[in-house]
Parts: sequence; C-alpha cells; structure tokens
Amino acid sequence: MARAENKESAGPAARMVAGLAKKMRLRKGLTQEQLGAQMGYTGAAISAMETLSQPVSDDMLVQLERVLGEGTGVFEAMRELVRLERLPEQFREYAPIEQKALGLQLYATPNVHGLFQTEAYARAQMAGGYPTPTEDRVQELVTARIARKAIFDKEPMRLIELILDESALLRKFGSEAIMREQYRHLIDCAQRKNVTIQVLRLDVGLSGENAGARGELNVVETDEHTRLVYLEVQDESVLVSDPAKVSTYAQRYAKIRAQALDPRYSLGLIERLAGEGT
Repeated sequence: MARAENKESAGPAARMVAGLAKKMRLRKGLTQEQLGAQMGYTGAAISAMETLSQPVSDDMLVQLERVLGEGTGVFEAMRELVRLERLPEQFREYAPIEQKALGLQLYATPNVHGLFQTEAYARAQMAGGYPTPTEDRVQELVTARIARKAIFDKEPMRLIELILDESALLRKFGSEAIMREQYRHLIDCAQRKNVTIQVLRLDVGLSGENAGARGELNVVETDEHTRLVYLEVQDESVLVSDPAKVSTYAQRYAKIRAQALDPRYSLGLIERLAGEGT
C-alpha cells in the first residue's frame, strides 16, 4: 500500500533512482504498464517507485538496469547507495567500513550480531522493537542487514571473529523454530575457514573477572591496515579512531576472548541449543 511517509522519508539516492527511471522510461516511449511488463512488475508498482510512494527494492533496481540501463551500470551503481539509505542513521557511517574491512573482531550482546543473523531472526527482532516500525521499514532493514553478509565471501578472505555473550543465545525472538534455524546458521558459519565463533558463558563473572561487562564491541582492521572501533547502544553510535582508545578496546576484546569458551566447546554449546548435541 502506498504511504505518504515513504515520500517524506525517501533519501537522495531513492529520489535519484525515481527521477532517472522516469526520464529513461519516457525516452524509450514506454508507459508505466509497458515498463512494468518488461520488468515483471505491475504498472502500479512502477508508478509507486517513480512517485516515491513505495521504496525501490533491490530486485527492482536489478530489473531497471536490465531494461533501462543500456549497459551503463547506472542502476547497478545505485544499489549500494540505496542500501545505505535503508540502514539506521547511526549505522550508515560504519557500514561501508565494515564491508571493506580486512578483519572483524566482534563481541555481541544482548543479541546475535547482525552479520550472523538469519532473515527470520532479524525480522522478528526488528518487528518487535520500539517504536514499532512499519512492515515496509522492517523489510528495508532486513534486506539491508542480509546484504551485509557479502563480506563473508569477499576476496581476499576476511578474517571474522565473533564472541557471543551466552545471553544472546538464550534470548529468543519469533519462535522456537526461528531460534533453531538461528543456532544451525551459527553452526554453519563456524565451519567457514575465515570464521571463529566463541561463547562467553553467563557464569564467567564467578571467576572474579568479566571483561565483557561493558557491552558489545566491534574492532575493525580497515582496508588501509589501520584499526577502528565501532560502538552502538540505544540507536546511538560512536566510531573510535584515536589510537590510544582503540588500543584499550582491542586489549579488552583480547581479554574477552581469553575468558570465552574455546571454539570447539563453544560450538558444542550451540549444537546442544539447536538440539543436535549430546
């Protein structure tokens, strides 16, 4: 359903796509219905895209490139910009850095890290938030989050470490079936050569130390071989570049890793949660 708020919230990239698509459609002498038929959409869907009543989808951009792009790659180039606009505002500066990173060291609490979420888990988490987002906004956020997974398969291979606070595994979203799928996805991710998953147990503090008590943490090795730290809480974010502060955070991450279960025992714990272990 077309919504007025979509027109108000549309970003520059979406507006550029709408204007360019309309201009190129008219240059080819196509009606909205004719263009839609060639792309696999209705004329109403094309109208909604051009008037910004509905956000342009990733698939629609692919089809626009195929039908109107004329080999220019213009709509293909807009895909990343449109994806960035769909991300929460506090995440937009960090998102391109994450995708170009050579290495990621991630400590996730209280939820499974976004890079490791299944689509169903991500949808359940986002739909249950407050303020409650619209269905269209949930779909935008889920699409953008799943697109981030491209980093797992990039060359050269990126090294990705994830430490999950056990609370992130025990906190459930959606249904038991969704959680079983999420656990199995983590198990599959752990089989990748470039991925290490560890679990920080809930009772770690009984030893007298818990380096993860201050919350989630993302340490990034950039494509320029420097290190940054990304922190996020309550829809606010901080990107830390000061070398002294980055060093402190990196040391804290190393301490969290030392206090976590090793990868083999961590995998066994996740397998038991998935109902696959003994």
